[in-house]
Amino acid sequence: MKPQVQCTNSTGCPAPLWCPTFIFRVLCERLRWVSTEAARLSGVCAVIALAILAVPTFAAAPSTQVLKIILNDTIQPVTDEFIGRALTEAKNTHADALLIEINTPGGLVDSTREIIEKIVDSPVPVIVYVTPSGSRAASAGFFILESADIAAMARGTNTGAAHPVTIGGDKMDDIMKQKIENDLAAFMRSVAGRRGRNVDVAESAVRQSKSFTEQEALSQKLIDYVATSEDDLFRQIEAKPIQRFDGKTVTLRLSGSTVRLFEMTLKQKILDRLMDPNVAFLLLAVGLLSLYVEFNHPGAVVPGTVGVVFILLAAFALNLLPVRFAALVAIAVAFALFVLEAKFASHGVLTTGGIVLLTLGGLLLVDAPIPEMRVHLLTALAISIPLGLITAFLMTIAFRARRNKVVTGVQGLIGEIGVAQSPLVPEGKVFVHGEIWNAISSAHVPIGTKVVVRRVEGLQLEVSPLLSASENQVVSAVS
Repeated sequence: MKPQVQCTNSTGCPAPLWCPTFIFRVLCERLRWVSTEAARLSGVCAVIALAILAVPTFAAAPSTQVLKIILNDTIQPVTDEFIGRALTEAKNTHADALLIEINTPGGLVDSTREIIEKIVDSPVPVIVYVTPSGSRAASAGFFILESADIAAMARGTNTGAAHPVTIGGDKMDDIMKQKIENDLAAFMRSVAGRRGRNVDVAESAVRQSKSFTEQEALSQKLIDYVATSEDDLFRQIEAKPIQRFDGKTVTLRLSGSTVRLFEMTLKQKILDRLMDPNVAFLLLAVGLLSLYVEFNHPGAVVPGTVGVVFILLAAFALNLLPVRFAALVAIAVAFALFVLEAKFASHGVLTTGGIVLLTLGGLLLVDAPIPEMRVHLLTALAISIPLGLITAFLMTIAFRARRNKVVTGVQGLIGEIGVAQSPLVPEGKVFVHGEIWNAISSAHVPIGTKVVVRRVEGLQLEVSPLLSASENQVVSAVS
């Protein structure tokens, strides 16, 4: 017999094992257990899934970023534009700092002031690092170094020598010298004081042209760190508070930062090369020579095009540099002397004078405060001497060509020797230059006599008999 269970039906009587009510109740209990376990399992799976999704999120968390530029040039308008673009890029990309690796002999005061204005107004902290070993931040570079939020130098570098120099290196009168010196000294005190650096020592670099090694600058509180590399510098900066120019205090954590190099645009690279006074002088001289060639050979096109392009490039570069207009006049007079040499044949005196003027014009062309921003003597000589000789040679050829006898057309017949084909009494026929012409003579000319052409009137030649060997020689010389 089948086993019995205590199951009560609707009448209250015990129900057998196969009772439908009992089976339904058991099924419901099983389903309840399954649903509970499923819910518990789904919760575990959800936690695991969230953990898996969270791992890439944490791994992709943005790290600190440092924007870096390399400044190995003089301080001039292109440098100012480059640093301005870098500061804007650092702000737009939310960089943690801008690192300027600098090596400069100095430059223009106006450009320096504009760069410092951009640095102190930047919302991104600026680190100026004099590197590599053997580099310097002299003159204007010292001002930029002191204006940075963090100033650092590599071993074997130097800075300072920020005494003002007159444009062109001319000697200033005492009053003007004192005014310029006081102005720049006050500027230095303002910058160094706000950065918490040694104001007195910084001012001595302006008034007394003092220079400092990296260790001297560090010990006298002109800079904050001496570092052997970028990583060493970031490690020293780590978690140390710095005071911004506006008085706010920030803490940089740059260890392990991603360093992104920011470079000049193509336009800035071209302008930077053009800002070299030696290149500008070369472009100007070659441009003038090319225009001269075009004027003497109209229609050649290429020399004229090259001349215009070169002169425009030189004018653009010189417009950004302090230029002496007297030097431009000297260069123009030099080319005028080259032209006069060919016309008057002074046996090289005018050419020599032109070369001297061209050399002096090149040397005095750019009125810059440091030698690196002036035309070098070797460059001026290397351009002036060959250019002067070439110009004088071309002018000589041109004037000789203009003095030569015309050998084509009707004018080419004058002075030619012919033979009378018939008696000239006074008119007849003559054979000249491979052709038979109608001719007229003031004297009787027998047939077969040699004659010389004196003038051409329409289709008739005016001739005269060739009487002597001496006249024959004169006609030959003329022809």
